[in-house]
Amino acid sequence: METVSVSKPGEERKEERPLKLGSWVANQRTRAAALTPERVEQLSTVGMRWT
Repeated sequence: METVSVSKPGEERKEERPLKLGSWVANQRTRAAALTPERVEQLSTVGMRWT
């Protein structure tokens, strides 16, 4: 399983967490209306399917 280093806003310390791509994609779809147009375009360019 892949891992990714993440930190909370304002924190310098990073922690390793398993990368759960499916969860991330579902989260982006749910938040699509709140994403900037630039972010939607970036994700669409790399093949994001919104439905």
